[in-house]
Amino acid sequence: MAGSQEQNATAEQASADKINAFVLVARGMGANTWSRVYDSGELIGMNERFAYGYFHAEDHGCRVTYSTDAPQSLPGRVMRLGFRAILGFDLVHAWRNRTGILASDVVWTHTESQSLAVSLLLSLVRPEKPPKLILQTVWFMDKYPRLDPLRKRLWRWLLRKADILTFLATINRDEARELFPDTRCEFIPFGIPNDAAVTPSERPPHKPMRILSLGNDRHRDWPVLIEAFGNDDDFEAKILSTKLPQSAVKHTPNIQVLQATSNDELYEAYAWADVVVVPLSENKHASGITVVEEGVLRGVPVVATDIGGLRSYFSDEEIWYVPEGDRTAMRETVKTLANAPGEALGRMKKATDKMLHGDLNSRAYARRHAELSKELLER
Repeated sequence: MAGSQEQNATAEQASADKINAFVLVARGMGANTWSRVYDSGELIGMNERFAYGYFHAEDHGCRVTYSTDAPQSLPGRVMRLGFRAILGFDLVHAWRNRTGILASDVVWTHTESQSLAVSLLLSLVRPEKPPKLILQTVWFMDKYPRLDPLRKRLWRWLLRKADILTFLATINRDEARELFPDTRCEFIPFGIPNDAAVTPSERPPHKPMRILSLGNDRHRDWPVLIEAFGNDDDFEAKILSTKLPQSAVKHTPNIQVLQATSNDELYEAYAWADVVVVPLSENKHASGITVVEEGVLRGVPVVATDIGGLRSYFSDEEIWYVPEGDRTAMRETVKTLANAPGEALGRMKKATDKMLHGDLNSRAYARRHAELSKELLER
């Protein structure tokens, strides 16, 4: 009996010692919405039951609660979108999740929309014991130069309230340290689940060589990709995107624009490809990193534009880089892969090892949030 009581007391203490972490994600990605779409099979990509894998921090001393997507009437939706249009971020969504935010020890956010919203919420409510804030931004440093003066002042004031600002690329973090000299700024590598990894193998490329490119980010440089490989009988290309119109390839019959409607179709596309090409225009937030990581995990060599901080994730020993806007370099680099399958396999093995055993996966991403939270609360 005494032993049982001691075990119960130990378990209760361990539960009490857990960090209560609240994850504010965008509306549409809340726990009640994301998991339902995930279970339906409609969520395309290497995803998990809850958005971005923050729940893995429960393996590292955290009790993780996600935001939820509250039901809303038409007037409620109009009000929410109206506030978002005025402020540039979703304050109403944060307000609807205020109970969980105020009950937490620490709040984690995924983009600046949630970061700005939770900061303003706490400024308005002014709780006696506010949670610590680990606020992530994705596009903020890209947007900042184009903001009007009023939003610049408001957004900077709100983000300065963070205990730690986090970024998905070192270039973002370094510029933010100049903009927020009194706020701690950290780089946290974004990672995806690695459960669907395949073992890289040496395989001769097809003739014509098969090129796969994917993405909906506005920083995809589709014109360069099309110019590099269009109307060249040595190549056959598929572009999976919901943003690129079919008219973009009407004069290049060897390039198709398609959409994957299931993960089976997505994985079939990766299996079809000899190389994944990620064409990018200038950005500061590691645009394309999810596709690069998916390509690596599916055992396909990756060629990417050397822009946006992708070197924060992979070096020249793991993937191939080409200069921004250089269609000739892109085409010649892909041709080189056809003649060097051994080198391709060596790079793929190194990249895969980094994602399986290093810090480039969703578990490592969550663990880093747990480590920073523990550090803040102990301090």
